[in-house]
Amino acid sequence: MTGWDIDPEGVEGVLETAGERAADLEGWGAHYLETVQSAAVSAGTLNFGGPVPAEGAVGLVGQALAEFVEHTQRDVLFIGARIGKSLEGARDAAIAYLEGDAEMAADTQRLALRAPELDLRPPDQRPEGPR
Repeated sequence: MTGWDIDPEGVEGVLETAGERAADLEGWGAHYLETVQSAAVSAGTLNFGGPVPAEGAVGLVGQALAEFVEHTQRDVLFIGARIGKSLEGARDAAIAYLEGDAEMAADTQRLALRAPELDLRPPDQRPEGPR
């Protein structure tokens, strides 16, 4: 993999920044739900001269917003979960690469420290022929 050059500190910095943005998005998800609930109540109800609706009652627009949230809640939660899995995967991939890099370095060092194998036969008697 000659095209790869991973800087562990750089990866850590990017994952940290991405994690902070993901936390911001998590807060947005909670704020989204609160905001839509507030909008549902604030939209009011229809009153054609009957009894005054109870405080916090939800009308047609509020009901539509509630149904909208019900149908989009899974998508909003999925976005957060997908971000978390992506960050985890990036971290795991970087660790695996660095561990593999360390393993390759250790293998290379081990091979370099092995005693050389000497073939003391004359060049014309060696299996690969004269050199």
